[in-house]
Amino acid sequence: MSDKPGFLVGAEWLERRLHDPCIRILDCTVFLTPHDSGVSRETGFTAWQESHIPGSAFADLLTEWSDQDSALPLMMPSVERIGPVMSRHGIDEGTHVVLYDRCMQLSAAWLWWILRAFGFDDVSVLNGGWQTWTRDKRPVSQDGAACSGGRFISRMRRGMIADKTEVLNAIGNSEYLIVDALSAEQYTGSVARYGRPGHIPSSVNLSARDLVDPDSHAYLSVEELKRKCEAAGDFLGKRVITYCGAGPASSSVAFVLTLLGARNVAVYDGALSEWAMDESLPMETAGRGGS
Repeated sequence: MSDKPGFLVGAEWLERRLHDPCIRILDCTVFLTPHDSGVSRETGFTAWQESHIPGSAFADLLTEWSDQDSALPLMMPSVERIGPVMSRHGIDEGTHVVLYDRCMQLSAAWLWWILRAFGFDDVSVLNGGWQTWTRDKRPVSQDGAACSGGRFISRMRRGMIADKTEVLNAIGNSEYLIVDALSAEQYTGSVARYGRPGHIPSSVNLSARDLVDPDSHAYLSVEELKRKCEAAGDFLGKRVITYCGAGPASSSVAFVLTLLGARNVAVYDGALSEWAMDESLPMETAGRGGS
């Protein structure tokens, strides 16, 4: 890992900079627990209180970093909301944000996508997150984070977020690649956690969890990521829209595609939480066609 931070930074790189006043470290864990009737989401705040990377603060994606006026989970916040939240965490020009989580990079990638969608590019994901950090027996703390307020002026990059109208227009359109970031079981419809079973028509399946090592929680090698992504479709030559159930998994896939050089990637914000519940929108299941 070079001294200049990229999209991904390693634990060794971060440990050398734990006392750098320009570094902001955020634990953005959301625990996702699948069950028969859906997926439950629980903040990782209690886990952060018990132990965290020294100097890190907790970023609550379920409350402060999402739209509280929406009935859908984990929807993007507004420009008006995001500015004060970033300021409270001391995020502004001249700072570099490092994100980590305890759930296979899913929520770290989601906050990475949110920050970049609002014009903040000095942000990295800690590769392997809490799993790799503690496995390597690096320092941990129970102290709160102290940082001065920031004054970043957010500006929305709307091309990084897709809505259901764009997704609907992308179905069957050769200029688009729609990517389902959920498991193969959810893609085929043998498991349904967000309403109607199956996937958005013409989408391909590239599970976010298949891009991460299950033991270290680190992303696979660039070569392996490239092989898996190229097998899914032409992600460099098309407009790519990723989706999942509510945002985190699709953001992890979008993060990887961006890491590999894709420059026209969007995350479908409403995801299947919106799409599968709307009977007017088409769904497909393996071997059964549309619904």
